[in-house]
Amino acid sequence: MKHFYLVMAVAGTAIPWLFFSSFIVSHGIDIPLFIQSLFANPATGGFTADILISITVFWVWSYDDAKGRGIKTWWLVLPAVFCVGLSLAMPLYLYLRETQSSQKTAQAAQDL
Repeated sequence: MKHFYLVMAVAGTAIPWLFFSSFIVSHGIDIPLFIQSLFANPATGGFTADILISITVFWVWSYDDAKGRGIKTWWLVLPAVFCVGLSLAMPLYLYLRETQSSQKTAQAAQDL
């Protein structure tokens, strides 16, 4: 699963940035217009609200999960969400989680 999460993190970065780069080429780095576009009509507003709520739930869950599992690099999900979105942050965190788990398993095997 670790490799799947890594592939999805790459895809979750590349695909949204295809759209973001098109916006930037057309309008420049116009943050107010970008935010206005997120709520341009009820359909986009609904998708935006859905993603913002999902991001909030993900942050709370992943922070709590990372504390319990000792994942020190949890903070990487914060810039991932702000620079790309949940499509990067979620598979990135799951990759970090799997990596931590496999390291603990390997350490336990060595200790035997």
